[in-house]
Amino acid sequence: MSIKTEKSRQLFQRAVQVIPGGVNSPVRAFASVGREPVFIKSARDQYLYDEDNNPYIDYIGSWGPMILGHNEERVTEAVKKQMEHGFSYGAATRLEVQMAELMVELVPSLEMVRMVNSGTEAVMSAIRVARGFTGKNKIIKFEGCYHGHGDALLVKAGSGAMTTGVPDSSGVPFGCVADTLTAKYNDLSSAEACFENHKGEIACVLVEPVAANMGVVLPKEGFLQGLRKLCDKNNALLIFDEVITGFRLQIDGASGYFGVKPDLSTYGKIIGGGMPVGAYGGRKDVMSLVAPVGNVYQAGTLSGNPVAMRAGITQLEILKKEPQIYEKINALGQSFRQGVQKILEKYSLSCQVTGIGSLSCIFFTKKEVTDYESAKTANTNEFAAYFSHMLAKGNYFAPSQFEAIFLSAAHTMENIQKTLGDMQEHFENCM
Repeated sequence: MSIKTEKSRQLFQRAVQVIPGGVNSPVRAFASVGREPVFIKSARDQYLYDEDNNPYIDYIGSWGPMILGHNEERVTEAVKKQMEHGFSYGAATRLEVQMAELMVELVPSLEMVRMVNSGTEAVMSAIRVARGFTGKNKIIKFEGCYHGHGDALLVKAGSGAMTTGVPDSSGVPFGCVADTLTAKYNDLSSAEACFENHKGEIACVLVEPVAANMGVVLPKEGFLQGLRKLCDKNNALLIFDEVITGFRLQIDGASGYFGVKPDLSTYGKIIGGGMPVGAYGGRKDVMSLVAPVGNVYQAGTLSGNPVAMRAGITQLEILKKEPQIYEKINALGQSFRQGVQKILEKYSLSCQVTGIGSLSCIFFTKKEVTDYESAKTANTNEFAAYFSHMLAKGNYFAPSQFEAIFLSAAHTMENIQKTLGDMQEHFENCM
């Protein structure tokens, strides 16, 4: 399959004149793979269609939210009906209550929830609450974990920050990161050292239970459980960033999957069905500090937007009532990784495939990837060549070595086999 992207090229030329880099989020830029971005016009089920009408099997799913596929009929109809009643009110709605009740029902660690507008906002707010509850200022985050673009968190961050080679951002004053401590993912001793060196000062430990912003890096056995014990020992709160893993690994997310109960959790993506959304929640005694009942201030004009709530409620209700969806997408993920592994072994390639459930990543390195440093050993030039081949064959992956591959309920085994065939062709051509 050979694709022509003349309309995308023309749009990009226009975009760079009025948008920094021609994109509204760095992860959409194709610079790290030596290309210009493809501009998407529409989506349906497991496919994207660009401005030149080229079809692609979509392995991004809007970076996670489209777990049911694009334009799932029941979600789309629910959104249409809600829009007939108005887009936004700036007032309390029944839908906000329904969403909070549903999330509390599905996730045992949630007792109260506050809706916001993005994952970044959710994490910033959760940290503020943790500081307010504990009366402490310092936080621990892990190298390579991405928690949004809040100033205090752009320290050895993952996602787009890794892709562009700028893990720390200019424009962030030193004072904003002075209370941010970094530890090594999957290394409990590094977190212990932070507590030891800053006794009585640490408010919370913030972690992606599955590090899905430096590729897909799984927690080692006992790592998350160890963090729980460390927080309990030092009177600090444990915050799970479940913006990606929430309702993705299973209906109660990573906390349920790994059997670890955080004090606070943050959400986004799936809970909005593709609409802009975020949320944070957890223990009732902690969340009761949030204004207007407490003295930790946080507000948002569009928080709990009725259209986003309707989309999210509908999607979560479907996932709740149809557990076979998780069986399907997790089986597809396993089949994908097994297929990739066979190809890697066949050609004795210095690559590896990682993943869990419907999340996967192919690392172009022979080194086992367990943390930020080992992830950075990946050969991004080899990834760029692979990416270009797969795109030309109609497979839409993230334009970065350090992002996840997402599968949805709309994907089929035929899709997986087609993609694996295209992958094998690439590696054959490289021999």
